[in-house]
Amino acid sequence: MGRGMQGRAVRVGVVGVGYLGRFHALIYAGLEGVELVGVADTDGARAAAVAAEAGCAAVSDPAALLGQVDAVSIVVPTSAHLAVARPYLAAGVHMLLEKPVAPDMTQGREILRLAEASGVILQIGHLERFNAGIMALAERIRQPRFIEAQRMGGFKERATDVDVVADLMIHDIDIILALVGEDLTEVRAVGTPVLTEHVDIANARLAFANGAVANIVASRVSEQTVRRIRVFQAGGYLSLDFVGQTLDIARPVPRPGQPRPEIVRERVAVAPVKPLDAEIAAFVDCVRNARRPLVDGAVGLRALEVALTVRRRMAVGSAAARA
Repeated sequence: MGRGMQGRAVRVGVVGVGYLGRFHALIYAGLEGVELVGVADTDGARAAAVAAEAGCAAVSDPAALLGQVDAVSIVVPTSAHLAVARPYLAAGVHMLLEKPVAPDMTQGREILRLAEASGVILQIGHLERFNAGIMALAERIRQPRFIEAQRMGGFKERATDVDVVADLMIHDIDIILALVGEDLTEVRAVGTPVLTEHVDIANARLAFANGAVANIVASRVSEQTVRRIRVFQAGGYLSLDFVGQTLDIARPVPRPGQPRPEIVRERVAVAPVKPLDAEIAAFVDCVRNARRPLVDGAVGLRALEVALTVRRRMAVGSAAARA
């Protein structure tokens, strides 16, 4: 991955400063040892407003940042990822690319090929990996047998260019793949549009080579916000509430002279950390010290592959239902 950049500021840019990109810019602007060179957006007024807020230059053409930055955040619609990323990767610019890595595997593989050819760091923006609750959960996972994940919330206009699988479910797909660490053997899925032309509510069942099973529900048309993951494993049960940042643990403890163990329950209050701040700080650290990201291109591509498989299974199920 080349040499690190110890001893000098890391020069960064942000391409796409809509809702999420604006936060990227503001976080970079506040990081020690980072110089936010500029932001780029096809909406010139938007770029100027965010640039004024972050204290950097504004450009409408992303190419204007080439040669001025060591690293860049790409926060544009997924359909534009390859076109926007290509010039930066070809120029050897390290990249934090928002999830999903691409709209399809062909484009995703090309992005990875370009990154590998240039030897740059490519981090995919799977934000939940930097959630403090997920980190606390992962530390306590040994051999999960059953995982249940729910990610449900109200409708928002942003991100409606993709379905709920690419928008929300892919977070839990990525987390579950990391927690289980085994090959997939089966994927089943159902889903339906509600408010958009894309699937807005979906359910997927993943089966793994070691016998582990995961059930995932994702909805962007629910009345209540639910962000929860439950894990059953030998010797215990764990439940993480993303919203409350609490981790509940139940485990059997032997009782001398008693025929059954006692179920002991514990609630762990997780110290809150802003995941986007942690994700961007980790990216800068990888760039500065030439380290492999927690969620590199290969990890992001695998999550995309499973998400696309879920989408195909939903399509097959819908076709069968109409027949």
